Amino acid sequence: MDKRLRIMGIAAAVAASALILSSPSETIPLPRPTDPEPEGRPVEILATNLDKPRGIAASGDRVFVTEKDGRIRVVEGGALLERPLATLRTADVFGGGLLGIATHPDFEENHLLYVYFTYVEGGELQNRIMRITESENRLVSAETILDGIPGSPFANGGFLKFGPDGKLYAGTGSVSDSLHLSQDADSLAGKILRINDDGTIPDDNPVPGSAVYALGFRDPQGLAWNESGDLIVADLGPTKNDEINVVQKAGNFGWPDQECQGNPEFVDSAICYDPAIEPGGIVLYSGDRLPLEGRLIVASLRAVNLFELDMEEGLGSQKSILSGLGRVRDVYEDGDGNLYVITSNTDGKGFPGQDDDMLLRIVR
Repeated sequence: MDKRLRIMGIAAAVAASALILSSPSETIPLPRPTDPEPEGRPVEILATNLDKPRGIAASGDRVFVTEKDGRIRVVEGGALLERPLATLRTADVFGGGLLGIATHPDFEENHLLYVYFTYVEGGELQNRIMRITESENRLVSAETILDGIPGSPFANGGFLKFGPDGKLYAGTGSVSDSLHLSQDADSLAGKILRINDDGTIPDDNPVPGSAVYALGFRDPQGLAWNESGDLIVADLGPTKNDEINVVQKAGNFGWPDQECQGNPEFVDSAICYDPAIEPGGIVLYSGDRLPLEGRLIVASLRAVNLFELDMEEGLGSQKSILSGLGRVRDVYEDGDGNLYVITSNTDGKGFPGQDDDMLLRIVR
């Protein structure tokens, strides 16, 4: 059976059994790389055979993709360059490695990239954020700007994005449910962190001298901002109760003492998925190229779809806009309103085909 037909069948079964309240929609079918290139095709395949890709960032005509084993890959002018921009030494664990990536808001002038990755030191797993200077798709210099983030074989978070305030935000994993580090204000585990572009602590963070912006998370997998400047975070649950949270400064979202809602000591989630869909990256779409303005775009690993929904209307407004990919890891909106998507079928939990994993661009 054709791999994509098989994956679409699995996707339909998962969606039906999970009762995720997705509405029918005009889902974009996935083209094969061997298909002819009809003019105006809505989805473009920019790269194939990526190895366990994790995060996307873009600037101009370049797209940067992290691969879990430590490579930063570059797609320039619609073609994947053979040589990685850099190869970092990362830990070989299922939920860790080279994870998030972000471009500086002034990347075209300063050529600064930021990455989050897991490594081993003294037999212990740790995570760090590194700032990289590149030139012509080659690493010029690299420096660690934040270290000592507790690591885990499974839950490391790892997504990075610059906010509208020019600060760098990172989601970190909870490491171990039994340690309650997500509720420990002195630990960097299970948090949303906020730092300046050089790694220093902003003066207006909740606690002076602390990178912690909000706490009580399990495994943050996506960051976005709405028009009001509110931070939106997708957080993976253990086996159910994935959360979409609207995050305020110093908010406590309860993990591991609360999942989704119910405890007045913590902030309730805005959206709760039970059973889980395993959200990946998210985008609050702001462009005008696609008819998705103001919609939350959610990559889904378990439900093998790219979804869109209205945050105010909730799950009843959720629709699939891209299927047939298998596991969808991350989604990214560029300055022109294009959406980039990476699959995650080579991560050990998917059903990879001969072209996996892929980077695609939705153009209409």
